[in-house]
Amino acid sequence: MSIQKELLSTIEKLVQPGKGILAADESHPTIAKRFTAVGVESTEDKRREYRSLIFSPEGLGDFISGVILFEETLGQISLDNVPIPKLLENQGIVPGIKVDKGKKPLVNAPGDEITYGLDGLDDRLEIYKSQGARFAKWRAVYNVSETLPSQQAIEANAEMLARYAALCQAIGIVPIVEPEVLIDGDHSIERSAEVNEAVITEVFNALRRHRVLLEAIILKPSMVTPGKACTKASPEEIAKATLQVFRRVVPAAVPGINFLSGGQTPEEATLNLNAMNSLGQQPWNLSFSYGRALQEPAQRAWAGNRDNAGATQNAMLKRAKLNGAACSGRYEAGMED
Repeated sequence: MSIQKELLSTIEKLVQPGKGILAADESHPTIAKRFTAVGVESTEDKRREYRSLIFSPEGLGDFISGVILFEETLGQISLDNVPIPKLLENQGIVPGIKVDKGKKPLVNAPGDEITYGLDGLDDRLEIYKSQGARFAKWRAVYNVSETLPSQQAIEANAEMLARYAALCQAIGIVPIVEPEVLIDGDHSIERSAEVNEAVITEVFNALRRHRVLLEAIILKPSMVTPGKACTKASPEEIAKATLQVFRRVVPAAVPGINFLSGGQTPEEATLNLNAMNSLGQQPWNLSFSYGRALQEPAQRAWAGNRDNAGATQNAMLKRAKLNGAACSGRYEAGMED
């Protein structure tokens, strides 16, 4: 199979109506915070136990098309003694991998950040592919204020995202391109829209410069929301503002937009996705790639006790099913009960 056919085959599996992507790629410090919130110490065994449980509910593949894994998890064996990538494949779910190495301050740009991890990425991708990964994810973050992000940060992060995407496609791995405009701050929804438009415009400029095949990427952006210290907007306002920006700057060649939840509660993330899909058909499949907004109820149900396996899996499956309904605008708040 040619590289291009391999990429398009993976995209076809990832971008399906009513299905989204589970982000389970938390770094060790991040998963430790999540576990602390439910009274669990983060050890390798506990991380393996928890992730084995949330990946194995019967029927999860009806609503989840792919899972982004952390490097540790990609090489782990499940509680049922099956390699984690194989466990997912048995569910009809595509295994993926987070490949960036986190963010640091951008030199000579106070308040801005840049994501690291390009050094040696080509070699790492070959290893990840041999372990079963078929897609990857790289996250860039943009702080928002009256002056941030700077043009320097917008251009530098776009260049990194494009170089990562080109490296992935060169060996047949589908890249998820994630430019996250952070929700931290007191900025208005109008300021959020302005920043999202500038950021995503530059990302696609860079992708074209690096000859990235747009038909074989997934865009994982923020929704256009006000900062969390600002007055909240309704799902309808968020949907309208988000789609207005994306219609301006996201080419129709992109097959799927899988939104990140970015600090929203599970219910908020589902409501906002549903509101977008209630506005009619768009040029791209609009879906989800949530982390905490999918996992939080399952983490609470588990609380570090394997005896809670059934409740953990039920909570995971329920959240996936509700977001699957939101992908077609069929979610209703009453379904939470």
